[in-house]
Amino acid sequence: MEEELIGLEEKELLACCGSTQFAKEMASASPFPCLDQAVSAARHIWFNLVDVNGWLQAFSAHPQIGQSPSSHPKTDPTFAQWSKGEQSTALATATDSTLQELSDWNARYRNKFGFLFLICASGRTSAEILAELKKRYPNRPIVEFEIAAQEQMKVTELRLEKLFSAKPKAALTGYKHPAVVAKKVEEDRVSIITGHLTAGCEDPTRKTSQIPTRSRPPITTHVLDVSRGSPAAGVEVRLEMWKGMHPRPLFGETDTSGWVSLGSSATDKDGRSGQLMSIVEDLNPGFYRISFNTGKYCPAGFFPYVSIVFEIRESQNQEHFHVPLLLSPFSFSTYRGS
Repeated sequence: MEEELIGLEEKELLACCGSTQFAKEMASASPFPCLDQAVSAARHIWFNLVDVNGWLQAFSAHPQIGQSPSSHPKTDPTFAQWSKGEQSTALATATDSTLQELSDWNARYRNKFGFLFLICASGRTSAEILAELKKRYPNRPIVEFEIAAQEQMKVTELRLEKLFSAKPKAALTGYKHPAVVAKKVEEDRVSIITGHLTAGCEDPTRKTSQIPTRSRPPITTHVLDVSRGSPAAGVEVRLEMWKGMHPRPLFGETDTSGWVSLGSSATDKDGRSGQLMSIVEDLNPGFYRISFNTGKYCPAGFFPYVSIVFEIRESQNQEHFHVPLLLSPFSFSTYRGS
């Protein structure tokens, strides 16, 4: 059967997200057989591959809420058209006083955080947007930076859907994406070698393959220095798993011998750690801890080190867990990435 694929170009993807880094990565991963796979790739690229500068570049591409998209100097026609549609409910429900209040609060927000207020405005009234702006204004910068990135992803997903609906699905006869070709070559090579090694001694009742399909360890991390707006390089990172007498680490536990080291590394210039554990197909369920030597990285900061403890359940053993650290001298935040 002929596989139908949709190819996406960098220029089209820049209308979905104003980060050139995001657009290049998505174009490299293109084509996609369906919207769901494109969205899945977009989430991975945005949260795991795009750096702080890429996030800020995407934020700056948006017009201010309540402002005409066409007046924004960085906005291309498609981006402007989509922005106008997304803000249509807000603009239709706005009064002169509401627009003035939005403008005033947007200015206060930018002065505090250093970037414009970002929200997925589709279907929201001007009053709802203004209320959300006021609600988020007291946030710490490190928290608000993450929220803005999540709102950008919501916008990107909506625009990818528009992009897919505007592009007819075309069967690319004879076309094979380079990644597909490489994977097929590797599968063939492994199949031939495995056949020679197991000929005459393999249990015929055994059906499952032992060849891992992961291309990276199931637990990864990176560190962003939000106070500087850049990746944090040279941060020592350690990954451990709980193997103590109790089934789970207890709050206030003083005996640390139950934690077994899986690996350690230091972040590179992009803030990403090296390999912290082996590439395994099935991750052992249990409790894990990632610790960061933040005191050595930032001696004048408040935190001598940061440890993040999380649980991976049996039903999640084939998932990927990206646990980043967003750090400033006096605050930190984390989230479950993919």
